[in-house]
Amino acid sequence: MSSFRLARSFVVGLALAGLIAGGSSSVQGAPATDDEAVREVVQKYVDAREAKDPKAIEGLFTADADQLVSDGTWRRGRDALVRGMLESSRKNPAKRTIAVESIRFLAPDVALADGRYQQAGRTEAETRAMWTTITLKRTADGWKIAAIRNMLPAMATPAKK
Repeated sequence: MSSFRLARSFVVGLALAGLIAGGSSSVQGAPATDDEAVREVVQKYVDAREAKDPKAIEGLFTADADQLVSDGTWRRGRDALVRGMLESSRKNPAKRTIAVESIRFLAPDVALADGRYQQAGRTEAETRAMWTTITLKRTADGWKIAAIRNMLPAMATPAKK
């Protein structure tokens, strides 16, 4: 058997083994219930932020969760996240929304949710349109947020000639 055929057989075997071992929670075909659960956690996060409810916010995160906010501030650990989020909401009382646009399952117990994050101020000038990426981890208590990355859209760079 040629080395090409051997390599191809090996790759096909690995792919089949992954599909068989993955079952219904495989990365390629996560069940709809996982997709719905991830979206529900993101919505609960938005609702808890809007309610400024520290216990509700705390319950959505893993103990070691972290967050990089759009101004470059790192919040590390659930307690720091809750304090920072409440302070941010106090300073900027805008209405927050996240419209999840995609969910990818990186592993059966790890999901990446990407969405448009908006903070609607009293005026259009006070409104901030951002992007957020939320990493979630399945725990014994269900899906929890392990990390959040909030980003301001960058201006497109002109193509070089």
